[in-house]
This record gives sequence, structure tokens and C-alpha cells, in this order.
Amino acid sequence: MGLGARLRELRVRKGETLQEVADAVKASKPHIWELEAEKSKNPSLSLLTSLAEHFGIPVSYLLDESASADTMVFGREFKGASEEDKKLFWQMAEKMKLDKEKKSDG
Repeated sequence: MGLGARLRELRVRKGETLQEVADAVKASKPHIWELEAEKSKNPSLSLLTSLAEHFGIPVSYLLDESASADTMVFGREFKGASEEDKKLFWQMAEKMKLDKEKKSDG
């Protein structure tokens, strides 16, 4: 799943319009549409960071072609958690992923 599909899935799950996402991240509606439609494939780091913060996910999820649907399931399990708690959950998940990668490398 590419960046565009991930963005669309996150937006739809949150029940937001293209305009609402654009307003939240201070971008234009057409630019968000272009990203979702994969017409624009090189967003700025600041836009990726804003999108990640808006959706409460790590930037790496937006860029990681190998991330599985399990990541989204994990996020859904904590729906209603505070933004601070969501960030903590993601940090824990990232650490667990790194630990797993280290074990498989060594």
C-alpha cells in the first residue's frame, strides 16, 4: 500500500473530508487529493510530519511500504485514547519492531 492509499484510509477512518485534512495540516485541498491519488509523490517532510501528527501516527508508517495492516489494527484498538497516550503506544510499538529486527539480524 502506497502513501496515497494510506492517507485515504486514515482520512476515511477518521471521517474527515479532503478539506478538513487540508485545513488541519495547512495545505491545499487539491494537494491532499493529489497525494491520495498518487499524482504527487514527493511531499515535503514538514507536510508528512503534519499529516502524521494529525492522524496520530509515526511518519514512518506513511513511508513504509512493508508496514502491515496489523499497524492499523493496533491503532484502532486504542481509539479514544489521548494524543499523548497514542504517541506513547506508537513509541512502544516502534521499539518492539526495532527489538524484533535486531533479534532477526543477530
